Amino acid sequence: MTNAFAFDAKQFDTAQLESIFFAPARAFAALSVDFTEKLINTQLEATKAYADINLTQLRSLTEVKDAEGLKSYLEGQQQVVQDLTERLKGDAEKVVTLQQEFAQESQKLTESSIEQAKESAKETSETATKAVKEATPKAK
Repeated sequence: MTNAFAFDAKQFDTAQLESIFFAPARAFAALSVDFTEKLINTQLEATKAYADINLTQLRSLTEVKDAEGLKSYLEGQQQVVQDLTERLKGDAEKVVTLQQEFAQESQKLTESSIEQAKESAKETSETATKAVKEATPKAK
């Protein structure tokens, strides 16, 4: 006597496993890698800009030779602080935008995966129902 519930490798649907689990996982992984790359590039650009500003200020400070030069340098610091504040604000807005895009894309992927799972479950149910009807002897 054979077990009716035994695993039959011939009936195992790898395409279904691919569409329900692996494809969405790969899509989310790709989205995560893209987000990480954009975030790192944004951080690297910001770090370079801040380093350039600091080096420029240090160079300017080394060129101060008298009281008038020091006064001019210190007056210029107000503009530098204002520029840095604007730069920080812009960089923060970039990061927030990246995070919002990631959240929206993640949500779209999740919704798409749920829809695929529903469709797959429906197809499986219909196939199983059909198989049971075909296997059941017709009563006359």
